[in-house]
Amino acid sequence: MADKSSIEWTEATWNPTTGCDRISDGCDNCYALTLAKRLKAMGSRKYQNDGDPRTSGPGFGVTVHPDTLATPLRWKEPRVVFVNSMSDLFHARVPSSFVRQVFEVMEATPRHTYQVLTKRATRLRKLAGTLPWPPNVWMGVSVEDSSVLSRIDDLRAVPAAVRFISAEPLIAPLGRLNLEGIDWLIAGGESGPGARPVEPDWVRQLRDQCQPAGTAFFFKQWGGRTPKAGGRSLDGCTWDEMPQPKRWEVVGTLSS
Repeated sequence: MADKSSIEWTEATWNPTTGCDRISDGCDNCYALTLAKRLKAMGSRKYQNDGDPRTSGPGFGVTVHPDTLATPLRWKEPRVVFVNSMSDLFHARVPSSFVRQVFEVMEATPRHTYQVLTKRATRLRKLAGTLPWPPNVWMGVSVEDSSVLSRIDDLRAVPAAVRFISAEPLIAPLGRLNLEGIDWLIAGGESGPGARPVEPDWVRQLRDQCQPAGTAFFFKQWGGRTPKAGGRSLDGCTWDEMPQPKRWEVVGTLSS
């Protein structure tokens, strides 16, 4: 059962789907893929389906778990919930009907705040008009380098109360960003074996763009051998800014 999380910007995780496939350079050292292999070996029920070895791995085949849909209903105290820390809700093999069921659970539990993060922004944009968008749902896209900046445009077209960018793992400078309609930006370096180092100036460029744009900035980690190996301080400060939820007007169009 999903519960407390060690991720600095959330409180709990909820995985109504598990498994994924690599689609861009930010996926190269995916922590979830490594963890799924370990969980499969331990006999964890949710991680017995294997994915394509070219893009996924043991225990990491995309799998939906209808029996977990009711989990947030049983949480009485409000909490901030990261949805699918071990998957991508907008993966092509997650049925659109199941995506809607997940959103309906989020709508039915307004005491919680949900953070949904995807790399599949094109499908997010395609399905957005078919989903409920209650104010407790925050929608984000992962942007690890400048080759995937189009994900931000897709996000901008979604009528979420809070829109956010996760620049983690940040593996290259992102350059000048259009932060119109973006409430929050999380930045962080990669961690684990083979972690690619992040340059301080890449992070500073993001922080310095967020401030005049009114976008909250959260620096999660420098990364390294372990997530906490390099600490979290940037220029002597810890950046833990969080967005102020509000209903934004759609800045783009839901058409693809």
